[in-house]
Amino acid sequence: MIETLRLLSRRPVALIGLGGVIFFVLLAYVAPLVVSLQDAPDVTSVYLSPSLAHPLGTDYQGRDVLNQIVHGGADILTVAFLAAFISTAIAVTFGSLSATLGGRFDAATLGLTDIVLTIPQLIVLIVVAAIVHPSSFLVMAVILALLQWASLLRQVRAQVLSLKERDYVEAARSLDLGIFHIIFREMLPNMTSYIVIHFILAMTQAIYAQVGLIILGLVPLSGENWAIMLYFARDQGALYFRDSLWYILSPILAIVLFQLSLVSLASGLEDIFNPRLRAA
Repeated sequence: MIETLRLLSRRPVALIGLGGVIFFVLLAYVAPLVVSLQDAPDVTSVYLSPSLAHPLGTDYQGRDVLNQIVHGGADILTVAFLAAFISTAIAVTFGSLSATLGGRFDAATLGLTDIVLTIPQLIVLIVVAAIVHPSSFLVMAVILALLQWASLLRQVRAQVLSLKERDYVEAARSLDLGIFHIIFREMLPNMTSYIVIHFILAMTQAIYAQVGLIILGLVPLSGENWAIMLYFARDQGALYFRDSLWYILSPILAIVLFQLSLVSLASGLEDIFNPRLRAA
């Protein structure tokens, strides 16, 4: 852990990104345990400007915006993590098996991958969401994951095609250690950079996708959520009120800053995974 932080410190932007990710994780999952949800409307406090009592102002019902920010991150981060995990697992498993087994399995996997890469994902996502109306974290994550695995699968397959000719893989094969041992113990550690960076970028894509679906009204609205705040800001005409600026900007800034933290962290991981940079 100390060595990882030392390598990240070579790029201050990456270290800031790591700090931002930790901050938002704590904000989404720890802060709600300390700060109770205040969802009772107060018509006398509609669209108040930031103050000591309401650091980010209030919304169209007079509710504290900062309180909603604290309680609105867990849903988005959970769906993004699950979608990234599922898509990465699909890509790594089938990409490795495709390159290792070859033959008809490889041809079928590549054919399906090419189809997924060529279809317009946004249109498919909107159609599927309109039909399914995902109302749970898992359903939303699965829908997003099924559209995100294709690009990483091709990268993993290309890496496995190269790695399976290495001496240590040939030795493991001659010892009959089994295909899953060869893939996940011998070859997978050499693909860590592709996998981790794809995981981070998949989280960013999943966040934008679910925010878009919620703003379009294709997902049942329940609970507290940064995207739901944007939906109601638009639905309640917050754009037409002079004092509603912080109510609109707060969830946007939360989403953008978390995304920026993820991308900054991903850019700094090159120092950790690239042996040449690490040696330098």
